[in-house]
Parts: sequence; structure tokens; C-alpha cells
Amino acid sequence: MVRIGLAIALTLVLLGAPAGAGAQQTTAVARIGFLATGGTRAETTEPFQRGLRELGYVEGRNVVTEYRSADGKADRLPALAAELVALKVDVLVAAGQSAALAARQATKTIPIVLPTAEDPLTNGLVASLARPGGNITGLALLSPELIGKSLEQLKEVVPWAGRVAVLWHPGATPERGERDMLKDAEFVARDLGIQLRVVKALGPDDFLRAFTVTKRVQADALTVLSSPLFVAERRRIADLAKKNRLPTAFASRAYVEAGGLVSYGPNLAEMLRRSATYVDKILKGAKPGDLPVEQPTTFELVVNLKTAKALGLTIPASMLSRADRVIE
Repeated sequence: MVRIGLAIALTLVLLGAPAGAGAQQTTAVARIGFLATGGTRAETTEPFQRGLRELGYVEGRNVVTEYRSADGKADRLPALAAELVALKVDVLVAAGQSAALAARQATKTIPIVLPTAEDPLTNGLVASLARPGGNITGLALLSPELIGKSLEQLKEVVPWAGRVAVLWHPGATPERGERDMLKDAEFVARDLGIQLRVVKALGPDDFLRAFTVTKRVQADALTVLSSPLFVAERRRIADLAKKNRLPTAFASRAYVEAGGLVSYGPNLAEMLRRSATYVDKILKGAKPGDLPVEQPTTFELVVNLKTAKALGLTIPASMLSRADRVIE
């Protein structure tokens, strides 16, 4: 009887063990908040989700992404950031300069990952690129340098250009960053023998006026500075540039895919994909303040031959041979 009782007890223990072990091994579902300034969900989250999948995360199984977009309206971001914080997300991904600032205002404790931050050091989001400190880290754009590259691309396509307009959204980046961009543009313009004319646009209603001013100052070409507003309105800007027969250079391929002429800048999709590695490290216990901020290593040149033809331009063979993508 003793042996039978012992056997029954051992059997019950063995039968109960898998359930207990399974409960301990159940993978917790990570909740990620994704705050976007603008753009479509596919543009902003698909590269990021691809990065997560490469690291073994499956949406709905071991990760859930809460997505919020301001649709290019920066004044909506603080409320959306607060909404994600209230959901107690494990990590908050803030895509875009304005989203990053709103996320920082909303929380000092939840880790924040910046996939495409414009100079986070200048605007005080991080203490340094090597050791960010606080609860923020990620990847940084190099906006001041990109305006010079845009001017170089324009001069190559339109060698006779002597006057170039710069479409600028005041307040889109911190004041110091804006000064750096315009200073860099002036420096490169002098080397290229170009006169710059800065044209402001504060909202979509200013675009027609801005292009009227561009024609009035007799600009031969146009370059567009970085702004969430401009990204959201990129198709309209590209259409106005073609209508006014203005060769235009941008810092992102999204504009060229919308009908712009040429762009040179970081591969934003790759930066979004890379940001998933930061989320993974943080979910595994790393502190954001200890993770160095990365700068882009992949830049791309994109040319739209359809737009060139509409403008009566011939893209130099040397540029076409360097292009990462040519839209025909």
C-alpha cells in the first residue's frame, strides 16, 4: 500500500510539472508605442516591423504595436504621446523631430527610441551621442550637411543655375539646427557660385505664395529643407515644382517617388529597420542612456527621369551611374 501510494504521488507530481514549467516559460508580450509625425503607416512602421521580425518578434504573438500618427499636424503630438504613455507601453518609438520632442515631454521613465531624429544632441534630447544618458537613444540624421549635398546635385543637373530658392518651414527643427542648415547652405552655395533666396512656408496654405515668390526672385531651381509638413505635402510640392518648371532637390526619396526630380539623403527605411535593434536591446534589459546614438551609414541618390523629361532636362550619365534608384 505504501508503494502504491508513493507511485500515485509521484505520478501526480509528474503530471503537474509540465503545467507549472509551461507557466514559468510563457513569453511576455511586449507592448511598443509607435508615434509618427506624418506619412502613411506602411511607410513608417513596415521597415520597423521588418526589423522586429528579423529579431524573432511576431506581431500579436510576443509583441503588440500601438500606432499613433499626427498626420503632419505637430500640435496633435503631445496628446498622442500622452495616450501611448497611459497605455504603459514598454518602449516608445518616436519617428520625426516633433514626435521626439513630444515623447520626451510625455515621459522621463519609459525608454524612447528615435529612428530618424534630426540632431538630437543640438536640441537637447541626449547628453552626448556616445552616452545619451536619460531615457532616450536611437539614430540621428545629419540635416545640416544634407542641404549642401542637395545644392551639389542641383548644380550637376542644372549647371547654369545661378540662383536657387530654399523652401523653409520655420520651427520644423530647433533654432540652432536651422541656423546650422542655412549657414551650411550659404557656405556650399558660395563655392558653387549660387545665390540663395530663402522662401518660408508655415503651412499648406503658404505653398502657392511660396512658389509665386520663387518665380518673382527668378530662381533657376529649388531645394527643400526637411520638415514633417513638407513630407506630408510632398506630392503637392512636387506638382507645384513641375508646374512652375523648377528643378527641385530633396533630402528624401519619398519626394522623388511622389514626382520630385532628385534626392540625396539617408535611407530612412533602413534607419527605421535598424531602430528595431534598439527596441530589442531595451526589452532585454539594456538602459537607453547606455546605448550610443547611431548616425546613418547608408545614403542614397534617387532620380526621377519622368520629371526630368517633363522639365526638359537631361540627367548627366555620371549621375545616373551613381544613382541607387532611377524612376523611369
